[in-house]
Amino acid sequence: MQQVKRISRRLKRVEIVLMVAAALVLMSGALALQTQDQLADKVVRLHVLANSDSEEDQALKLRVRDRVLERATELLEQSADRQEAEALLRGNLLELENLAAEEIAAAGYDYPVTAELTDTTFPTREYDGFTLPAGEYLALRIVIGEGAGQNWWCVVFPPLCTTASADVPASALAAGLTQEDVNLITEEPGYVLKFKTVELWEQLRAALEG
Repeated sequence: MQQVKRISRRLKRVEIVLMVAAALVLMSGALALQTQDQLADKVVRLHVLANSDSEEDQALKLRVRDRVLERATELLEQSADRQEAEALLRGNLLELENLAAEEIAAAGYDYPVTAELTDTTFPTREYDGFTLPAGEYLALRIVIGEGAGQNWWCVVFPPLCTTASADVPASALAAGLTQEDVNLITEEPGYVLKFKTVELWEQLRAALEG
């Protein structure tokens, strides 16, 4: 009987430990989700989809990326926040689409291309000097041809795609991110794990909704 009681007490302790661990995971996930929402309200991603995974189509994707990114960076140079950046991009989508089409034609292809601003789901991604958590972000999407190849993505506002890693904090602050935001994406490696938690949550939610 005493043996059974001791086993029962141990099992209860294990249950308590597991419950505490689960609560901590839930809290971490909730905080990370909140962090992603706050960051998403302040940035615009760039998403370029290649026609296919052939070597030629992937090289073309990079040419189109460079052309669109150069012009988008010029357009957004004076944007004070995400709202201004979005308005400028929406007003110049046709120009950006035409530039992409010109680059495709100059390379000898006749693929159609579209440029749009749309909410897009991204995985956690580590860049040179910063990391962004998984989640839904407003994105400038450039779709070349079938759009069936490997894609390329970064951040067009703030202009972190074209900023040296050492200058990322200053560029982010100038675009309206807070010092806390900057510290989060550039200086705290522990957040990469929390960002992965967001990705798992998003996958679980998608599976449940599906």
